[in-house]
Amino acid sequence: MPHTRDQDVPIRQLLAGMKGFRARYYERRPDSMRQLVEEGQKPKILMIGCSDSRVDPALLTQAEPGEMFVVRNVANLVPPYQPDGSYHGTSAAIEYAVRVLQVSHVIVLGHALCGGIQGLIRLRKGEPDQNDFVSPWVSIASAALDPYIPPAQGDTDEERRKAEFERLQQKPDVIERAAVRTSVDNLMTFPFVRERVEAGTLELHGWWFDLDSGDLWAINSQTKMFEPVD
Repeated sequence: MPHTRDQDVPIRQLLAGMKGFRARYYERRPDSMRQLVEEGQKPKILMIGCSDSRVDPALLTQAEPGEMFVVRNVANLVPPYQPDGSYHGTSAAIEYAVRVLQVSHVIVLGHALCGGIQGLIRLRKGEPDQNDFVSPWVSIASAALDPYIPPAQGDTDEERRKAEFERLQQKPDVIERAAVRTSVDNLMTFPFVRERVEAGTLELHGWWFDLDSGDLWAINSQTKMFEPVD
């Protein structure tokens, strides 16, 4: 297919954004960027967000450069601690943030209309799957589905299961939030995370962003339930 000028528009927009960033931070506020260059980053927060283009954590929180260490993946998932010598990008980011940067807070930020969670629901439903990486990855949150749709068994009422799947696919926010809880629980399987949490030097948070309304919900540390944040 021949290259068209319209195909260049997204790249030109990004380059214009980079120029704007340079003007805002390097030309108008050079001291702040110079400090980050000379002293290094010292963020207090690790944000684990989704790769979804609509929910950029820095944009949502209006964070400044150097304020957050961010890792994003499909469905904002945290895998369990598994030091097996394989490639673990999210776990590496968690380790670096907690052990090296010594962050004080870790936030798992989920959101409404998450395609990864929809994929998880379809996976449990048994629909055909052609993904090499996405499906195994989202299966990390399989336990989040168990209270709502238990794994199929010989005596399972298939009609009831089908109705439950339809309901969840129409309103998946309950699974999106449950998956955030699963990821927060998985954080505690990392020994260096658990050690600091129990020492009182690290706090874990579970957030869920309503893409439709712009509201933010957070896990109450006492009740473990999601509550709207004022």
